[in-house]
Amino acid sequence: MIWAIGDLHFDPIGDKPMDIFGINWKMHKEKIISHWKEVVSQEDLVLLVGDISWGLKLTDSIADLKEIDSLPGTKIISKGNHDYWWSSMNKMESIGLKSIKFINNNSYLYDDVAIFGTRGWISKDTPGFTEKDGKIFDREVNRLKNSHAGIISHSKKIAMIHYPPFNQSGELNEFSKFLSEVSTDLCIYGHLHGDGHKFVIEGKFENVSYRCVASDYVDFKLQEIII
Repeated sequence: MIWAIGDLHFDPIGDKPMDIFGINWKMHKEKIISHWKEVVSQEDLVLLVGDISWGLKLTDSIADLKEIDSLPGTKIISKGNHDYWWSSMNKMESIGLKSIKFINNNSYLYDDVAIFGTRGWISKDTPGFTEKDGKIFDREVNRLKNSHAGIISHSKKIAMIHYPPFNQSGELNEFSKFLSEVSTDLCIYGHLHGDGHKFVIEGKFENVSYRCVASDYVDFKLQEIII
């Protein structure tokens, strides 16, 4: 089975209380881990769509990563905008994690499902979008393409993108348009919290299904993924 959730926002130091987004965030880590242990088996795959740990450096987040590593299942982690600890593949893999794989210009195959993705970025019609944002946006689109380039054969495809792959207007943007071009079955994303849930877009558009799995949006419960 495949499960997914985003925005764990684990806090290795304890100085980033998430309940500023609502009382439902109290003890959110315990809620996530409890449900995880309840539903996930060792043979399952868990997709974690960014914003994993508040650690500022990789060394700060090792405790969070090792705790996730100890949970059931194989985990695939893609980067979020708050994953400041994210480093090179060599450094992340040198930690010695046994059940965690990172999406970084690469892809993974689970049975007959290919997994690829990237962080993404704010849409070009976001108020205050700058030239610098444009460069990051284009770079992230290229990373999504690089991640997909490693897929040789598959039956189904799942894309992991932290930011919603839509314009502020709700239209598809360069990320989602590419997903349609390469016949992606499902795209999961996170990033949206609290009042931001009003911007959640789900459903099927140009043959790709979209699903938001931000932790508070799904009541801190891992979501079964069926495609």
